[in-house]
Amino acid sequence: MIAMVRYLFTVLLLSQRYLAPLLLFVGLAAVLTSSDSGPLPATYSAVAGAMLLCSAWLTMALIGLEDPPHRAIVVVGAGSHLRVLLGSVATAAAWCLLLTGAGLGLPLVFGTHTVHPADLVLGTEAQLVCALTGMAVGLLCSRLVFRRQGYALVAALVLLLAALLGKGVSPVNLLLTDLQHASASADVLGSTSVLVGAAAALLAAGTAATHAITVRKS
Repeated sequence: MIAMVRYLFTVLLLSQRYLAPLLLFVGLAAVLTSSDSGPLPATYSAVAGAMLLCSAWLTMALIGLEDPPHRAIVVVGAGSHLRVLLGSVATAAAWCLLLTGAGLGLPLVFGTHTVHPADLVLGTEAQLVCALTGMAVGLLCSRLVFRRQGYALVAALVLLLAALLGKGVSPVNLLLTDLQHASASADVLGSTSVLVGAAAALLAAGTAATHAITVRKS
């Protein structure tokens, strides 16, 4: 699995397809947090929203790097479709973790805040919720599921809007609502950690559904 992650990480790096979602994330974080001096929970909710979009785009780009014949060769080398898919999930997660570090620091660079350890923990949890949810969306809207990229884009937009606006049903919507009304990070650390678990379960379900569709198509 480590070899698969290293291979996919290198392929994505050399393809430079990570640049567009990376620049989107940095740009949104800069615009949404520039000159901000409000509570950090609300600030990190904006960064988490940017992570949702970036992680979905990054996952779709990663899955779409290889055409079907090339992917078939990789599957044969890895031994199974599932191993390649899990390698893709792990690679996307590694990229999102790198972005999480940037997401913690950018608001402190562009704004004026008093930082406490609870703020950094909350910022990490918030970005993880959105990263895991975005990765699930990216998998379900990837080339493995949709052959036509136009349909994939429409599906991704619908699912991302549902994640953002689905009141009471989406971990992302619950997260953003909690953070917008929180006066201190410590007040919502517990509830946010529960949402991280819910987002992880969502990613697991998205991975299982994508694998089932991939195996059926093959």
